[in-house]
Amino acid sequence: MNKIFFFFFLLFFCTSDIGVQAQTTQIKGFVDVGCSYGQNKGSFSFGEQDLFINSVINDRISFLGETIFKYTPSTPTEFSVSIERIIINYNLQGNNNLILGKVHTPVNYWNDTYHHGRVFFPTIERPLLFSNNIIPLHTVGLGFQGHDFGKLKFGYDVFIGNGLGSTQNMDNDISKSVTIAAHVKPFGKLKIGASWYRDVIAKGAMVHDMQSDWKINQNLATLYISNFGKKIELLAEGTYGLNHTDTTGTKSTLASYVYFGYKMSDKIVPYVRFDNIKYEEGEMYYHKNNISSFVAGMRYQINYLAVVKLEYQYQESEMLNSSNKVIAQFAIGF
Repeated sequence: MNKIFFFFFLLFFCTSDIGVQAQTTQIKGFVDVGCSYGQNKGSFSFGEQDLFINSVINDRISFLGETIFKYTPSTPTEFSVSIERIIINYNLQGNNNLILGKVHTPVNYWNDTYHHGRVFFPTIERPLLFSNNIIPLHTVGLGFQGHDFGKLKFGYDVFIGNGLGSTQNMDNDISKSVTIAAHVKPFGKLKIGASWYRDVIAKGAMVHDMQSDWKINQNLATLYISNFGKKIELLAEGTYGLNHTDTTGTKSTLASYVYFGYKMSDKIVPYVRFDNIKYEEGEMYYHKNNISSFVAGMRYQINYLAVVKLEYQYQESEMLNSSNKVIAQFAIGF
């Protein structure tokens, strides 16, 4: 342990001259409001209010913070504050960086690109693999990140952190989660990536408001391809999960979605998205409920920080009746 602390001491203070310059801090925000009609009733709603802080300390050190203010579903008249990201970034050399803090786990394109500013989402809501807790959204720890190397613009993420079921400040067991991701951008806006996530969920750990009755060894493998070009928008992702317990053995889950949009003009983009999640019989960690959905919508971009979206959503699952819903959203940045 002493060697690890000594290593980081040398890394920060002895690798090169840090330099001195004036601090630059930017504070921005995002919010969205909407309305919907489904199940024979109409509703008005508002989403999260996101405060985004970015501060350049000097030529090597920067800080990023993201804080969400949102209503509490269990007590609709009350609101809560959630620290989504706290990142200290130290530039090692060139495009290689050391990252410390709480990050959005870089397991797939959506989680690594679209955070809580809905104005940037291609659709109104996240894909089903988020609402069904397939992937670990956040990790607290340290990692290394690099981007835009060579002709293929190769990039990588390696992150080690507290596992699922841990608190913000303490791991609940000896195991650490490991995320390894890589991508290339061979030409234009095309991006192809893959990742692997490994964790051990301790018996008795509280994950997604449920207590795990078994020790679970989890492996997640993800592949994605994205291309947001001048006319065509394409994003396809698939996550293959393997959860192993001594009682049930290894059970698999496949979660995927495909998004397609067409830019009729600089402001108008009609789009569709298909989602599908399939669980193997005997799955003990995820809430087994095979589910699929279809989304069709229109996005009108007033400008870079003001977007209106209108969607039709159809969803069916093995546990619940099928549902239809129409949603409109106005999202802004400020």
